[in-house]
Amino acid sequence: MQEKQINIAFEQYSSIEELLPEDRELAAEAIKAMAGSYAPYSHFNVGAAVRMSNGQIVRGANQENAAFPSGLCAERTAMFAAGAKFPDKEMVSIALCGGIYGRLTESPATPCGACRQVMAQYQAKSGKPMSVIMIGADKVWKFHRVDDILPLIFDSI
Repeated sequence: MQEKQINIAFEQYSSIEELLPEDRELAAEAIKAMAGSYAPYSHFNVGAAVRMSNGQIVRGANQENAAFPSGLCAERTAMFAAGAKFPDKEMVSIALCGGIYGRLTESPATPCGACRQVMAQYQAKSGKPMSVIMIGADKVWKFHRVDDILPLIFDSI
């Protein structure tokens, strides 16, 4: 038997203002995307923004439904819209944030497992790392590749 470890590297910032301009723009778009959230049950609004290799940004917001779990997370809303609108372009990065009644959570909101797997699929499709920025009111985390938020990615097919 051998004991192994998985190390995860990320950067932490105290606000989006510390991010590089391109990441700051994407984070601001994710925050704006929260306004499109439809969350009458959880009241937890989530916004996401995806930057494509052509520079375009596509936003998404969570959409709840009384026939739970028929809704969809903001991250997948943004990624699926981006994939449909720009099928020949790669997703370079994604930013996401969450809040109660539209007010950002103190700590960064983190994506669910299903969203992480979709991120992994788009990263694999591009053959390049996709960065993930998670935004909170008190701190921001930046991961340089999806592998760091989803170790042991399902890729056995």
